[in-house]
Amino acid sequence: MSAAPDLITRQIQRDIRNRWLLSLPALLIILLAATGPLLIVVVYSLLTPGDYGDVKWVFSTEAWVSVFFQRDMFDDTLTPASAHLSIFMRSVNLSVMTTVFTVLLGFPTAWFIATRPARSRDLWLFLITIPFWTNILIRTYAMLEVIRNEGLINTFLMRSGLIDKPLQMLFTDGAVLAGMVYTCLPMMVLPIYASLEKLDFRLVEAAYDLYATPFRVLTKVILPIVKPGVVAGSILVFIPSLGAYVVPILLGGGKTMMVGNLIGLQFGQGRNWPLGAALSITLMVVVMIALLAYVRYSGGKGAKAHG
Repeated sequence: MSAAPDLITRQIQRDIRNRWLLSLPALLIILLAATGPLLIVVVYSLLTPGDYGDVKWVFSTEAWVSVFFQRDMFDDTLTPASAHLSIFMRSVNLSVMTTVFTVLLGFPTAWFIATRPARSRDLWLFLITIPFWTNILIRTYAMLEVIRNEGLINTFLMRSGLIDKPLQMLFTDGAVLAGMVYTCLPMMVLPIYASLEKLDFRLVEAAYDLYATPFRVLTKVILPIVKPGVVAGSILVFIPSLGAYVVPILLGGGKTMMVGNLIGLQFGQGRNWPLGAALSITLMVVVMIALLAYVRYSGGKGAKAHG
């Protein structure tokens, strides 16, 4: 009688083993595709820069030292790399501001779409997704045409007699921020809309019936329900913004350098591939720390709420 359960157990174990064996080639490809380029970057960060780019296969930790410190050209003393720190801080600051502005613009937009009749929602979503069909380079050039000295805004203001000479909007932090908000806004609208679509609007009506003010309805009813969409959109906006490359170059004119530009500079004109690789890994670690901190924070709050 005990042979039958043992036979079934062995059969289940064999089926599981066969499934793993069949999945092994795909898993290896995914593993190599995900970790292979990263391992190459890590190895490059521990080598010596070549004379004309590339690397020399000589072990060195100088690239990692250069991420955080700079050597004096006379006595080799180390001082904090203030230039790298300021670029990192500017990148984080602009990324946070981009996330905040996309939330402020994306939430009302998503709310507008979610409250439209079902027949017209698809059209509004279609309009939101149109920018994804266009390369980010073209979208950035479109923003450049809007804010340059002879662009749409300055032309309108001058013809209206509101200003005598063009406003200098291009090649500023504000121009970079506007370009990043413009390019990242759809990535905030869509996750928030996905959460709002599941919202039971009878809860909003019930809150109003209980004499809640619009602000309390927003903060106590709507936002807690759509919070996962806001968080997902914030992650989708913050991470690409932190490594932005095209927008700062075109709209910042080289005056507003961000981490992505610094990394590109090291792999290009700087010809210091190990330093570029070390900066890339540092950027990835910063993003991972931010995400892990959020997961731990949200997980702790969720545990307390269920407790």
